[in-house]
Amino acid sequence: MSDEMKADLWRRWRAGESISVISRQIGKPPGSVFTVLKHHGGIAPGPRKARAGSLTMGEREEISRGLCAGESYRAIAGLLGRAVSTISREVSNNGGRDVYRAIAAQERALDRARRPKQCLLARRPALRQTVLILLREEWSPEQIVGHLRRHHGDDPGMEISHETIYRSVYTTRWKVIPRELCEHLRTGRPIRKNKRHTVKGQWRSQITDARPIEERPQPAADRSEFGHLEGDLVIGSNNSQVATLVDRKSRFLTVVKLASRHTTVVVPALAETYKRMNPRLRSTLEPTSGSPPTPVSTCSSQPRAAPGNVAPTRTPTSCSGSTCPKAQTCRRSARTTPGSRSRRNTSVLC
Repeated sequence: MSDEMKADLWRRWRAGESISVISRQIGKPPGSVFTVLKHHGGIAPGPRKARAGSLTMGEREEISRGLCAGESYRAIAGLLGRAVSTISREVSNNGGRDVYRAIAAQERALDRARRPKQCLLARRPALRQTVLILLREEWSPEQIVGHLRRHHGDDPGMEISHETIYRSVYTTRWKVIPRELCEHLRTGRPIRKNKRHTVKGQWRSQITDARPIEERPQPAADRSEFGHLEGDLVIGSNNSQVATLVDRKSRFLTVVKLASRHTTVVVPALAETYKRMNPRLRSTLEPTSGSPPTPVSTCSSQPRAAPGNVAPTRTPTSCSGSTCPKAQTCRRSARTTPGSRSRRNTSVLC
């Protein structure tokens, strides 16, 4: 990944775009985007600044042109207003007069300028030990900073900011704080995210020819007509799963037992169930994608689904191989949540 692409990646990350959106915009897999973010803990690195007085790229270009023209070090130094020793050292450190190239010399200078210093917690063992103890007790970095200010306010060696603690936790390559302590933070995230980071309003659906939920018919939105169905995949224990179809108006629930959660199994089972339904009770099907905007697919003969696996809802279900015998259809009436005004009709197809 080029430096320009990485700069665009960090710009989009700071703007709050998700990894999926960034990967599509820069043309790289999501795993590659995450690798770049994880290397810095999700915290954008600061811009690199050259030391005052060091040679610039333009000056190195002038040195290269002067060497090609056969000029002496003194003549080049006089043209640039530099000391002769500076020009001589620059050329000697980059292969001599015959092989000196400005771009290669600039890259070597940037590499030699990398002098990463230890982070604050690595330089202060007592502070690091206190932070580790409190993190294991599931204190947040903000709470830790408040505790240190109250009990060690007179000790400059115990001063730290919460952002420094976050950076030390998420930048695991520093090996200052054990990797497993990331799980003690309340968010449980592997990388740092800013306050503007959100997936709200971002198109994340993988369903073929999907339409936004805002485009669904008005009768489906206000639940005024029969036949507008909501589809979902429910995952239970012991590798059991069922598909559900719920009529938005009547709340009539149809449960279809599945041998697998894969599309090749789910779609034919739903299509067969959909085909056996009364044509007046099958107008549209709204599959749940797990995150807004939820796509709506208008069905005429069978529902459409995305390639790959169907996004499941991990809710325990009683309709599994042990409770629903094969080739048996059971119909029951189940109450809705407490406080509801109606009962939900349920049809379980096994």
